[in-house]
Order: sequence, then structure tokens, then C-alpha cells
Amino acid sequence: MTNSPPSPDDNGDLDAARAWARRAPSADDPLRAWVRCAIDAYRAIETSGDDAVPDAVALANDATAEAIALLLRYRPTDWSPGPLQVGDVHVDVEFRDIATSLRTPLRLRRARDVPMDAFDGKRYSTPGFGVAIAALSSRDAGPPASRLLPQSGAFGNLTAWIEPDADSRDASPRLVLADALKLDAVAIGAHRLQPARDTSAAYAWAMEVSKLERLGLWGLVGGKAIGRRAGLYLLDEYDPGKCPLVMIHGLGSNPLIWSHVSNAVWGEADLRARFQVWQVVHQTDAPLLAARLHLQDYLDDAWRQLDPDGTARARSGAVLIGHSLGGVVARLLCADSGDALWNAAFLVPQEALDADEADLKLIERIFFFRPYAGVARAVFLAAPHRGSPSAATLLGRLTGDLVGWRTMEVQALRRVAQRNPQAIRPELLPVFEQGWINSITTLHSEQPVRRAAEALLPPPGFPYHTIAGVQRGSDPQSDGIVPLASAMLPGAVSSFVVESGHRVHERPAAVAEVVRILREHARATTRTDA
Repeated sequence: MTNSPPSPDDNGDLDAARAWARRAPSADDPLRAWVRCAIDAYRAIETSGDDAVPDAVALANDATAEAIALLLRYRPTDWSPGPLQVGDVHVDVEFRDIATSLRTPLRLRRARDVPMDAFDGKRYSTPGFGVAIAALSSRDAGPPASRLLPQSGAFGNLTAWIEPDADSRDASPRLVLADALKLDAVAIGAHRLQPARDTSAAYAWAMEVSKLERLGLWGLVGGKAIGRRAGLYLLDEYDPGKCPLVMIHGLGSNPLIWSHVSNAVWGEADLRARFQVWQVVHQTDAPLLAARLHLQDYLDDAWRQLDPDGTARARSGAVLIGHSLGGVVARLLCADSGDALWNAAFLVPQEALDADEADLKLIERIFFFRPYAGVARAVFLAAPHRGSPSAATLLGRLTGDLVGWRTMEVQALRRVAQRNPQAIRPELLPVFEQGWINSITTLHSEQPVRRAAEALLPPPGFPYHTIAGVQRGSDPQSDGIVPLASAMLPGAVSSFVVESGHRVHERPAAVAEVVRILREHARATTRTDA
């Protein structure tokens, strides 16, 4: 069978494209046939009236999708701009306005080929011109801000199409890979076409290759791998005008729990325009107050890199969203400690302690803090604000025995307690001296410092929201880990309860409530800007 071009009839390029499409599946060189089909369909869009454009677009999209599938068999990885030859087929690969975080070479995959298991099948996509593509890049030694990229690398949702060279019919066609979210339209002749978009595929693929899910539990029991990844990571290209949505996971967990919420934020155009997703990785063996300090340091480090002058609009509109322990940490990032926490643990003021300067400074940073500047709203999901009975169960005690000895805050507190036993409240002295304080023990309902922290709420006028789960028939009402009474807070702008276990963040109703809250925040910040 030959690959000679078919003869177009009276409809010109569109009929030529149709003829190539009929022959491509059985052609000797199907890649060449599909590329020629895409080129002729593109030219048909340029020259057609409005009535014929939908057919030409559909044909161009089908041909591009088939051509890319064949190209990916030849080159699944190592995609960079420049000439690409496969057999007798030559194309010029062009990256058009893609994020700087997508550093070449890239791994590519058709969005339609990425399963949506991570999102329970929920895919956000819109049809249009081109083929939606998922892209992954490695995390390399780029500019300083590259340290804020996920450890598994950056990801992006692109749109691909094949177009002929505008100056010569004999030149190699271009395979364009563009960031469709930055394109209002693709201009072809007199037509402006909405690009096809898929905002779910790239993150779903990134989750497939991430190691965080299995590392999160090891981080609870002192595993070092999650600690090496600890920090704040940008899942979007930094935008100084968008509100950061800072997501904080809970005990033994990882940022992948936020897949449903992140998918919704990227999938809803109005939210995507107003928010950028930031996720925190933290080693959850640390005591509650140390975890709050770690989060503060991660935020400080990110802002030093992203906005050293402190002038970005994004600084003033951040939203914290935390699940379980992460929700308690988020609340404390919005609160003023005063001297309540210090007085719950110590019998003397700081200056009366016999301690090394470094230990004393660290302990002061743990027990004294103000609301984190720039945080404008918070959402707490299944957060044990009044502690959790599960922390005192046999499983909690056994796990607690493994957790938290090695954090530097615990060791500093241990040294201070051993040198100043008379300065520590008697009920806490054995715990401090032995270093038996960690993320689980600090959630015990009767733990003195936790009880003092319970009363620390965001300042008047600061909007915060609670979302909680309740299992059917539970008595008292609980999600199986956190009682409803512990997850609710006085003064919340809204309180939402959904039938759920502790993984309330995965429930569609809870995700919808987060979306509603974020839209409320967007409206409020718009009024403030005006």
C-alpha cells in the first residue's frame, strides 16, 4: 500500500483531510497519514466558513490525537522543543507559553489516557480545539524558587495541535504544546477557537508517581524520608496576584489527601483565577506546638523566595485549610498565644530559667506566637480542637511510644526540664524530662498545654469555618476518631456536618462546602480590593 496523498475534491483541504483519515488506519506509515490529515484539517479551518469549522476542528483533533499516540510510542519521555524525526516524518516541536516550572525534558501523556481513580472518576475538562496533554518534569537544580516545586517534579496541563508552517507548504509542520490556561483562544485564519482543556490529568498522573502516600505513615513514627521532603510546595506557577490556598495534612498523612479539593479548585474557572494551590509536607511526629512552628518557618521561607520585598497582593489573602491535626495547626497559626501556653507548662518566667541561649530561644518561639501575617481565612476539617479520645486508646499509646523523640524541639525542652525541674508544672515534669511528648500525646484531651491551646481562637472578625464528619449511629457523635463536639468551634462563620468517617475531605458534600467557602472568600477579597 502506498502513502501517496489522496486527490481533494471540490471541498479542497477538508476533503483531503477526510481522505487521509480514511486511509490512515491501514496505511504503511499511519503517523505520516495522521500528520497530513491534521495539516489539511488545519488549513480547512483557515479557509472555511463558520458552518464547516466544527467538522474541520473535529478532524484536526482526531488526527492530532492519533499522531501523538504514535509519537509517544517512539518517545514517551525526553520531550524538548526542536526538530523531531520518526521514520520519514519530520515535525518541529514548539513549546508555547508554558510554565517556567516545566523544565525540559518533559514526560508527556494524552490526558484521556490518565485514569481518574485519584478523583473517584471526577475529571474537569472542556472540549475545544486541540488535544489535552498531561506533562511531568523532573525537579532539578534550577533557580532558588525551584526548591518550592514538588519533590516528584512539576506538572502541567497542556494542549497540543499540529499546524503547517505559515511560510511554506514544504516546511516541516509544527507540533505545538501550549498552556491552554494562558490562551484566551487559538487564532486560525478569521476564526478564534477555544482551546481544549483538561485540568485534572496532570495532577492525577503526578499522584501515580509520587512516593508521599507510603512515606506519610513512616513520618509519624520517625521515618526520615518524609522529613527530608518537609516544607511548603507550590503546585501552581507562582502568581503574586492570586490568594494562596495552603493545605495542611494530619497525622501519618500526606498532601495527596487534598486531591479532591485541589481538583475542584483547578477545575472551576472562577476559583482557578483567584487561588493558587500550596501544599505542606510535614513530619507528623512533632508535638502540636512544634508543628505550628514548623509551618510558620515553611511559610516564611517560601515568602523570602517568592516575595522578598513583601509587596505582593498574594501576601494579604491566604486561606489555610487543615485536616485533623493539620486543622488544629491551622487554627494556632491564626491565634495569639499571649502567655497562656507558657503558664500551662512553666511555673516561672523565661528569664528565670537556667538554659542555653539557643534552647531558650527555641522554646520561646514554640510557646509564644502571634497570628501569621497575611492569613485571611481558615477552614478546619475533622480537627480535634478539644483533643481526641483515640489518642488515649491502646493503639494511640502504642503508636505514641514510637513517635517524636528525635525532634529538636523535644530535645531542647528535655534539656531545659532536666536543668530546671522546679520550673516545670509537676504533672508535666516526667513527660518533659523523658522527652515523652509528641503529636499524639499533645492531642490527649487532658494534656495541660493542649487544654490551654484549646482556648486560643482567631481574633474577632477573622472568618473561620468548621467541617466535620459523623458516622451513622455513633454515640456520642463522632467520625470514628474525632468527636463532633471536638471538631466544632464557637464563633465559626459556618459549621457543616456530613455523614462520613474521618476522611471527610474526600466526601463530595465536604468538597462542595470548601468550594462555597472559597467563593465567599473571593467575593470578600474583591470587595476589599475595590
